[in-house]
Amino acid sequence: MYTLLLAVIYLVFISLGLPDSLLGSGWPTMRLVFDQPLSAAGMVSMIITGGTICSSLLSERLTARFTTRGVTVGSVFLSAAALLGFSVSTRFWMLCLWAVPYGLAAGCIDSAINNFVALHYRSRHMSWLHCFWGVGTVLSPCIMSWALRRSGWQLGYRAVALLQLGIGAVLVLTLPVWNACRATEESARAGSVLGVRGALKIKGAPTLFAGFFAYCGAEGTSMLWASSYLAGARGFSAQRAAAFAAMLYVGITAGRFISGFIADRLGDRGMIRLGAVMAAAGLAVLALPGGGETMALAGLGLFGLGCAPVYPAIIHATPQNFGAERSQGLIGVQMASAYVGSTLVPPLFGLIANRAGLSGMPLFLALLIALMTGMIEKTFRTVSAKAE
Repeated sequence: MYTLLLAVIYLVFISLGLPDSLLGSGWPTMRLVFDQPLSAAGMVSMIITGGTICSSLLSERLTARFTTRGVTVGSVFLSAAALLGFSVSTRFWMLCLWAVPYGLAAGCIDSAINNFVALHYRSRHMSWLHCFWGVGTVLSPCIMSWALRRSGWQLGYRAVALLQLGIGAVLVLTLPVWNACRATEESARAGSVLGVRGALKIKGAPTLFAGFFAYCGAEGTSMLWASSYLAGARGFSAQRAAAFAAMLYVGITAGRFISGFIADRLGDRGMIRLGAVMAAAGLAVLALPGGGETMALAGLGLFGLGCAPVYPAIIHATPQNFGAERSQGLIGVQMASAYVGSTLVPPLFGLIANRAGLSGMPLFLALLIALMTGMIEKTFRTVSAKAE
């Protein structure tokens, strides 16, 4: 049952990744239907992110009341309903309306499942969990491409909604397998609810949140601006810049798969350090003056490989550093800080690039990686000193 439950959890994280790249892949066609500019996708994305932040902060209370499996099942069906709502929308305001439940569902799943895996499974499984999220983000553009050839973007959303309903049905049928971890989860839920204020009062937690914010800001900036950097600062054609930027996603997804084989041996702190060193090396290669296409490809791929183990390792270390009874509250705030970082930092670099140019992207990312490393290391030192 323990292994079957893990397979179900992996399936849940595929479902979490499925809708994440639908909007971007379908928007060029969708915006024509709704008579909206390209930038209007940002409004829908911001609403989704706002809902995700809110539900991440509420995840501790929701999980304490409804259990992890209850929150997960409900969130998957809520996500399916939101996607069906997208598929039948005929006005832009309808998209904005349905973005709210989708964001709420995503935040609940993300926080609840991350905490559950951190409590019950080894570090390698956390890496593979996030690798399966990447699988979902790769599948949905393929589904949207198929839908656009067959009918229209509505079919793409409808197809993913049906997949979500299928995953929800699997969750309902496999509800008993969650009992394999029932005793441990009840023990973890026995503590009082922390809330945001309580989480911030814990020694080492504020630096943890700051480090996670910095990392997710760096990851989000690289994903948004990699193509623009290659085209604007390195002279690549738009087509080749887009193709080369895909190496970043390949690096992150493949890196999380590979990390699973060494994570238990190196430990969470070792994986974070290894990732930071590799990311810094990738940025150094990317910034080399006169570097050609090979160097750009190698730099982005190495940076992606470096990013791969950081997110899963930071989350997996939370119960060990702060205790199982506090982990859900802390991971909920971590998820919120992650979404805030990935939402605010990429536009900040855009403002900087407007004045200073795109060539400074490797330096900007290096500063964020340095901040992340410093804050996370300080968290580990604080926790170690407190234990002594």
